[in-house]
Amino acid sequence: MKWLTNEEKAKYIKYALYTLWGIIIGGFLFTLMIFIYINNQDLPTFSELENPDYDYASIIFDENGTPFGKYYIENREPLEYEEISPLVLDALVSTEDSRYFTHSGIDFQALVRVAVKTVILQQESSGGGSTITQQLAKLLFDRPSLRGMGPIKRGMKLVGVKLKEWITAVKLEKSYTKEEIIAMYLNKFEFINEAHGIQAAAQTYFNKDQQDLDVSEAAVLVGMLQNPSYYNPVRFPERAKERRNIVLNRLRKSGKLESEVYDSLSVNEIDMSGFNRKTQSEGPAPYFRAELTKWLRNVFKENNIVKNDGTPYNIYTDGLKIYTTIDLNYQKHAEAAVSSHMKENQERYFQVWKNRDPWTYDAEEEQKKIREDMLNRKIKGSDRYLSLRSNIMDEVVSDIRGSDNGVSFSDNVIKALIDVKSNKVSLDGAASDGRLNESNLSFYRKLLRDEDKWNSLMKAWEKLQEKYESVFFTEIEMVVFNHDENGIDTVTMSPYDSVRYHNKHLQAGMLAVDPASGYIKAWVGGIDHKFFKYDHVNSRRQVGSTIKPFVYATAIAVQGINPCQEFDDIQYTIVPGDANFDVDKEWSPANANGEFTGNKYNLFHGLLYSKNSITVRLVKEMGNVEVIRDMLRNVGIDVDYELPGEHVVVPNVPSICLGAVDLSLLEMTGAYTTFANNGMYTEPIFVKNITDKNGKVIYTGIPQRNLAINPVYNSVMVDMLQNNVSGRYGLGIESPAGGKTGTTNDYADGWFMGITPGLVVGTWVGGDDKWIRFLTLANGQGYVMARPIFQKFIKGIEQDSTSGYDYTREFRSPPYEFYDLVDCEKFKQLEPEEEQQQNREKKKKKDEFDDEFGDDIGGGLNQ
Repeated sequence: MKWLTNEEKAKYIKYALYTLWGIIIGGFLFTLMIFIYINNQDLPTFSELENPDYDYASIIFDENGTPFGKYYIENREPLEYEEISPLVLDALVSTEDSRYFTHSGIDFQALVRVAVKTVILQQESSGGGSTITQQLAKLLFDRPSLRGMGPIKRGMKLVGVKLKEWITAVKLEKSYTKEEIIAMYLNKFEFINEAHGIQAAAQTYFNKDQQDLDVSEAAVLVGMLQNPSYYNPVRFPERAKERRNIVLNRLRKSGKLESEVYDSLSVNEIDMSGFNRKTQSEGPAPYFRAELTKWLRNVFKENNIVKNDGTPYNIYTDGLKIYTTIDLNYQKHAEAAVSSHMKENQERYFQVWKNRDPWTYDAEEEQKKIREDMLNRKIKGSDRYLSLRSNIMDEVVSDIRGSDNGVSFSDNVIKALIDVKSNKVSLDGAASDGRLNESNLSFYRKLLRDEDKWNSLMKAWEKLQEKYESVFFTEIEMVVFNHDENGIDTVTMSPYDSVRYHNKHLQAGMLAVDPASGYIKAWVGGIDHKFFKYDHVNSRRQVGSTIKPFVYATAIAVQGINPCQEFDDIQYTIVPGDANFDVDKEWSPANANGEFTGNKYNLFHGLLYSKNSITVRLVKEMGNVEVIRDMLRNVGIDVDYELPGEHVVVPNVPSICLGAVDLSLLEMTGAYTTFANNGMYTEPIFVKNITDKNGKVIYTGIPQRNLAINPVYNSVMVDMLQNNVSGRYGLGIESPAGGKTGTTNDYADGWFMGITPGLVVGTWVGGDDKWIRFLTLANGQGYVMARPIFQKFIKGIEQDSTSGYDYTREFRSPPYEFYDLVDCEKFKQLEPEEEQQQNREKKKKKDEFDDEFGDDIGGGLNQ
């Protein structure tokens, strides 16, 4: 530049400076524009970062604070930093981001290393480049795959991704402390196998709380952070072991693990015996948890329980804590009692029905058709059939429906349309008999006229019928339920026969309630939730003689009948027009054994032997059944609840006094709390309170209470119920107890309602279909089918020192007036043998009298 003049040099330098400034400003503006552009993409806002939208699992706790169930889309339990195991924290920082507490969210040294590996070496999973803050940022938006891209495009895409991570990381570092970021990251990460977050991962893979992980287990989970599927210890134990050892080695290098400990741990295989990916059917109280799900949906809606922003709570995402009244100690013994006795019931059932078919036995043709239709309905409701139908029918039906998604194409609808097409019935006729929905008739009419669509439907339907025959009537190896210890058996059986086999199993329901608090302590809804989902605590069945104590209580408390008063064991009849009874024909019920002794029975006798005759006589004395309905209403039964067909659940007819009403085990157990609680009815509840994820109480369970029976008369009823289980009818338990059995027509239902001073236990046994039953009273009565469950349960909690059950507790001392009412001690017990002997002696005396004087008396009368 020697040939340039000073003026030219100055001009050149000025130009160079302008150019340099232009490049700097242009570069700055370009970078700023890129940041602004990226910042306007799908990045979390500061508001979203301040209030991260995680899906948190809702947790169910028992009465003692022990968790025993979850609701989740993502199985995640939020943890604060202080709650996270130090072993996990050390492994995380040592392995993933050793400079975590010194950088500001972006580690440029690591970023350069990753860029070289990814762009130049084409390694998509280079690992180790992002800080923990950036890894959290990655979880907040989807990261595109770089596979198949050329170097330039990969580089541009990587720059865009990294800029997104940088911006989000900067936002995170400004919004949160380092400790909060770590907690967010470990709470957010998905460890696969439905384990979201470190707590769920520890529970799923090692069946323990994350605080209880040892250093090797913590290393396994931290190792999964790089790629949970690739380092899945269940599927790829060797890969997971190698990755675990890398984490342990990083701990060793950072001084967090002794070399000797590392050498010892690194040779060990990963122990996955605790792997526990639970379904709803596994774990304690599965029937209860299933029913709780329905209840939660209803209680939020009915009580208008919403979040602060007015949106409804979601039990699967909002991290609620549901504190129930269930006591897992009681629940364990309840499930064991049901399992043990139902095995015995089922063995007797199979013996009784050997070489008999319950779908045809003792049934006329119409009844056979009803039974077969019910069986087919269950077959068509099975997962196997629904899957088969979906594969064959769904596409065709979808094309036919078009936008009319509400139009039904069930099997019954298609059968009805076939009948219409073949002129067996009109469309209107099929609608009037309930086979077709009237609102869809216009659509069906068009379909029947469209030959192409109709033919496509028929082609798919015929294919389904062919497949059904081949699939459901071909024997295959399958797993079925049995009552052995593991609960399953592998057999060769056709799917059709497997439905019949499972339907032959007797079911059970059991409920245990604290009569003072109303807290439900144990809930068993069936014999095995994996195979039988239907809950029998809330299902309605005829209650039989378990209703009689309320009839007796009404007679004593309302009508003033003395419990020592005697009535004849003879057949009584209520006729049309008799008092205020709503009968249109004579009603003359027999006793359970079909016999009448003619003996006199006081009310203790009548209830002990469950004499229908005495109960009917009491109803006649009362003159109407409305007083009984009032009593049932007072003990928590909704007598006016309408059943399908516009019938109320407890009609105003005398047959209700013998248990010809369909009530649930929940209702009956609640009603019996009255007897165990000095005449005070207490509504059974199963949720104490519910809190949101921040600990705010959003629901508190408060049972309804009302005095249903005067304590004097209630003491009489407790005495009667105790009399029912005393002497040779004793239960063999330590607790003071009372109870009442119930048996319905044809032995379809067996009940036992038991009370102790601190617990009311209701049990029911029967088939889902009423023809799944025993054939004799000896096998099918509640005394045999249901009462032993109560006995086994009470014995179990009595003998378990950890249950907290107090078997020394006594029923409340009765009021003084009680003793005047029950001064008939010698009449309370009359053994069946004594009753039969009295009958024989009575008949013998009558025969002797007839032999000696019959002719003379007869002659005199004839004269």
